[in-house]
Parts: sequence; C-alpha cells; structure tokens
Amino acid sequence: MRVISDLHIHSRFSRATSKFLNIPNLEKWAKIKGIDLLGTGDFTHPSWFKELKENLQEEDGILKTKGGYSFIFQTEISLMYSQDGRGRRVHLIILAPNFETVQQINEYLGRKGRLDYDGRPIFNISCPELTENLNSISKEIEIIPAHAWTPWFGVFGSMSGFDSMEEAFKDQVKNIHAFETGMSSDPEMNWRLSKLDKFSIVSFSDSHSFWPWRLGREATAFDIKKLSYKEIIHAIRENKIEFTIETSPSYGKYHFDGHRSCKFSCSPKEAAKLNNICPVCKKPLTIGVLDRVEKLADRPGGFRPKNAKDFKSILPLSELIAVLRKWPLESKKVMAEYEKIVNASSEFKILLETSSEDLSSITDDKLAKLIMLNRVGKIKVKPGYDGVYGVLEIEEQKKLF
Repeated sequence: MRVISDLHIHSRFSRATSKFLNIPNLEKWAKIKGIDLLGTGDFTHPSWFKELKENLQEEDGILKTKGGYSFIFQTEISLMYSQDGRGRRVHLIILAPNFETVQQINEYLGRKGRLDYDGRPIFNISCPELTENLNSISKEIEIIPAHAWTPWFGVFGSMSGFDSMEEAFKDQVKNIHAFETGMSSDPEMNWRLSKLDKFSIVSFSDSHSFWPWRLGREATAFDIKKLSYKEIIHAIRENKIEFTIETSPSYGKYHFDGHRSCKFSCSPKEAAKLNNICPVCKKPLTIGVLDRVEKLADRPGGFRPKNAKDFKSILPLSELIAVLRKWPLESKKVMAEYEKIVNASSEFKILLETSSEDLSSITDDKLAKLIMLNRVGKIKVKPGYDGVYGVLEIEEQKKLF
C-alpha cells in the first residue's frame, strides 16, 4: 500500500505557529491535501503531549483519531553545543513508537533542560550523545537530521554545520539512516555527494500551520505492507521509499546566497566573485544551500546513484492560483477557488494524477495548463535566500496558455 506521509510538523506550542494548530484542523487539511500519515509534532511539550494522550488511540505504533486518521509520534529538537572549536546548531527530527517511549524521552530531555517553553526545545547536547542516549531508551527510536542544508540549523549548514554525517555523529552515525532534504535542496542535489548514498532521502514540510500551502508541501511516499510504526521505520532504514514530493529548491528560503536586510541575492558563482561579501552593506553574505552543496559535492550535476529513488517536483496548488490570479496567497479568494478545485478529490491527486481533460472540467484552461506545467517542473522560480521564500514567475509560461 502507498502511504504519503509528512513526518515533520509543529503544534501551536512552537514559536511562530498558528494558534489554531490542533488535531482536528490537522486531520481535516491533511485529508484535503492527500496526506495519509502525519507526524504529531512537538511531543516533548507537556501541554501538547497531554492533548495527544486525550485525543489519540495507539495501534501498532500509529495514533488514530476518532475519525480514523493516522498520526505517528514525532518532534523536532534543537541542539546547540561546541565541537572542534566551533559553535554547532543542529535540528533533529525524532520519531517514537508509543506513549511509553515518548514518556521516557521526555523524562531524559527534562533532566537536560526545560520542555514547556517551546514545542521545539533547545539543549546543550551533542549529536552523538543524544543519539546514543535515545538508542539506549529504545532501538525503535528514529533520529533524522532535519532540513540538512539550511545555513543556521542544518547538519551541513554553512553557519554552524559539519562537512559530513560522520563528523557530526561520530561513532553513532551507525544509528542514522536518513536525512531530510529541506525545501532549498532536492534529491538530485544530494546525489552529488557520494558519502550520502548510504542514507535514505526523505522530505517533509516542517509546517508551522495546517494551511495547504504549508502542510505537505514536501512529503514522502512509502510502499509498505500495512500501516504500522515498524513498517514505516523499516522503510526508512532500508530505503524502501517509493518517491518523495519536493518543491523546486529555488522555492526554499535558503537556496541562493544573500542578505535579506539588503534585499540582495546571488548565485554561488556571483558570490565567489564578491568574496562572499554583500555589495550593499559590506558584511558577509549568508551562504545558501546551493553554494554549500557545490562546495561538498564530489560528483557532477545530473549524476544519479544506483539506489536513487524517484522524486516529484511540484509547487502548492494555492501558489499557482495566487500567482495566476494575482491574489494574495492567504486571501479568501485563493482559498475559495482552491476548495472548489479539490472538492471530492485531493490536492496531490489534482497536481500529480488528474488528466488535462479532467482538469479543464473543474477549472479554466489557464490554470489547468499551469497545473500541467507544474507537474513537469516547468515553472520558473526566482530563488529564495537568507530566510526569504522563492517567488513564482509565470510571465514566460503565459505564452503557452
């Protein structure tokens, strides 16, 4: 069975999240999006953990709502520590099999710091120390480096990361089986590093809201026998992934180098000519994901490893509607048209499977053609940089309408 999953999200108890992020809204919009399995997000937060216990029933490591929707225990934590004379900041996704194990994780982390101030708590623990200690609690716990390339909090990030997984996790790298691409990179970029061949590549949204332009914007499809925690973890550890759903890397907030405050961005080649110095303020640029991949890559662009899994590159339907109609992304007009299109279907089916003929029966020809162009990755995106999302540019595509 195919299970489309988004196993990296947050609750309303994390910073900069929607106050309406709750289980009913997550269930409702995950179904509309076409997501079969969601991470719970933030299981370390006492209030959210209490809600999970009160509202979800555990079965084979899968948490079920009263409506039968499926969640899996998941949280993200931030590690901030020093190693080799440098400050390190790494975000990690943690998956857990049941309430009992989560309780033990929370007890361990509670001895290291506070859990109640943020859904994504911060600890002065190294990557290998955390991995070893969680593995001693349960070998079923899965640790996945989150948004691996982002400058500030990725395991390979330019500002505080490492040059290899081995450098980051040392002898505990044996217990790391996968990493998350993050929005500013895709599998093809990661295939350029031979050291990453042994790890599964997964993609999730890191969503801070339940809206469909955030939830499931990146996802991972598993081909498993039945929906259970063990099946999901086995698929991650053995690279039994059917495909990932990615946005264009340019859509991510850290693809190019640049300075948000100066509204300046550039490619890695242009940054090199500038000696990585912003021409506006004369301070160092924030080095983006593309630049970092270029630095660490030992293969040319276009290389595909033998064990590589397919991926589908699409932009959210809401973004397509907004840019075509020239409406604000979060406007009621965009949502009204979105809901009309996905009625009795799901966004993923619309974007990935629905024929052009059927699309023309539920929307106008211009949007139908834009959806088809999106499906084959032909929508241009002005690259994001230094915390600024990429911007869809469809003027060139309009001549195809």
